Amino acid sequence: MGLDICLGTTNQRVLDESEQERTRSHSLSRTFCYFMCRKSASVGEAELDQIGRLMSIDISPLYEMENYMLEEDLQSWLEYEPEEDRAGIIQRVQAARASLEGNIDLVSRTIDALIKALATVDNLPQLLTDNGDDILNNRVYFSDFKSDKGQGYRESNFGQDLRNFKSFLEYAQNHHSTTVFFVFE
Repeated sequence: MGLDICLGTTNQRVLDESEQERTRSHSLSRTFCYFMCRKSASVGEAELDQIGRLMSIDISPLYEMENYMLEEDLQSWLEYEPEEDRAGIIQRVQAARASLEGNIDLVSRTIDALIKALATVDNLPQLLTDNGDDILNNRVYFSDFKSDKGQGYRESNFGQDLRNFKSFLEYAQNHHSTTVFFVFE
C-alpha cells in the first residue's frame, strides 16, 4: 500500500452520482502523488518548483490544493487532539477551505498553461534535477510528454497525469463545481 492522490470538489456527490466511479481519464498516478509531495520531502528545489520556474508559470494554485481537509478527516484528527486545541484546529481548517473557495478556474488556467508550455519541451527530464533522490524516476516519468504511457493510474507519465487532471477539471466545471482540491488516501 502507498499514498494515493485524487481530485475532489465541494460538490463531489454530484460528480459521483453522474460518474458512478472515477474513470481512468480522471485518475492521477501514484508518481503524481509523490511529485506533489516532493516540496516537503526533498532537499533542494522540488521538480514542480523547477517546472514552474523553467516555464515561468505560477504553480502555487496546485500546492494550495493540498490544504483542503475533508470533514471526515477533520473529525478523525480531532479525536486525538486535546479539547483545548480543537477550536484552533477547526478555525485553521475552515480558513484553509475558505482560501480555496472558487479556485477551479485558476487551477484550470494553471494546468492549461503547464500543458501548453511543456508540449514544446523535448528534453524535460534533462532539465530537471532530482536532488540526488530519483524517487519519481525522472527519466521515465517526465519523458514523452505528448504520449499517454500508462493505463490511467498505473505507470502514467507526467503528460498523461496533467491531461487526466485537465479532463477532471472540465468534467467538474460541466457539473458546476467551483472549488477543487487534492484528497490523499
